Parts: sequence; structure tokens; C-alpha cells
Amino acid sequence: MNAKEKQTQFIKNYLKPTLKKSGYLTSGQTWWRDKGDFFNVINLQNFSWNSKDSVDFRFNIGIALKATVKDELKKKATIYDLTTHISHEAFIPDWKSRDLDNSNNNNCYSITETTDLTDFILSMQHDFEEHILPGLEEPQNLTDCMKFYERFPLHLNSLKRAITENKLLQI
Repeated sequence: MNAKEKQTQFIKNYLKPTLKKSGYLTSGQTWWRDKGDFFNVINLQNFSWNSKDSVDFRFNIGIALKATVKDELKKKATIYDLTTHISHEAFIPDWKSRDLDNSNNNNCYSITETTDLTDFILSMQHDFEEHILPGLEEPQNLTDCMKFYERFPLHLNSLKRAITENKLLQI
């Protein structure tokens, strides 16, 4: 099985079912979960240099305020609707100490022809079920979102500005 086929199997057999079980809906490689005034959004970003033998990807994660999403029915969010934007490594405490087996050092996940798919899925299970999904569960409302993003000051400022401009909360 080549790297692209392994990534497809990972998405089909682990990622989609796990996110669905956690309440996420999907379109393509973007998943969103309705949290009331906002959506949690997870997007799998592949890189342009990928080939069938080597695949690098990352997860773009953030929130999209319902007041600003392009969907007229306010039922879904895309990567382009994000009010805040961080990547998966912000959720994973041991990310910087990992041996990523990645020569281009771009803080991404890598799959090659030699990647053991079972081990890769176990690693992803750890990242998603121990760190990313629990981290996304923290904010239950816009006040919680601001508290969550205090650790990311640049994103907190963007979030506060969007909340204020859309008159969603008194800040």
C-alpha cells in the first residue's frame, strides 16, 4: 500500500468514524460541530509536495462564529469561516519533543510507504482522543472560548474583535 492509500485508510477507518462519534459533521476534509453560537472546525490540510509515496498533512483547528459563517442556514462551517485558527500541535503537549520522522520539519504528520498503518492510527488516536477532542470540548459558550484562547493572545484579540463587531457579547 502506498502512502496516499494509507492516508485514505486512516481517514476512512479512524478519523471520520471518530469525529462522527464525537458529533462532527463533514464535507470533504473539513469537520464541524455546532456548539450554539459557534462551530468547532477541524480541517485536514494536505501539502502540495505530496506524492503517492510520501504524504505530509496537518490539522487546522479553530472556531467559526455562527454570526459570520457564509452558510445562509448557519448549519455548517468551512475552513474559510474560521474566526480563530490554530494547528493541531497547539493541543498536544509533547509535540515539540516528538521524533516526527519528517525531514522538512514543518510540524506535520507524515506517512510513507514504510509507515506502519496500525502504529500511525494508534498515534493519531492518542493525539485526538487524549488531547485535541478534549481540548475542543472545553469551550461551551463564547465566554469559555475567550478563556480558552487566552493562551493564544493573537487569536484571542481576533476573537474578541469579531464578538464585539457582531454584538454577540459585552466585553
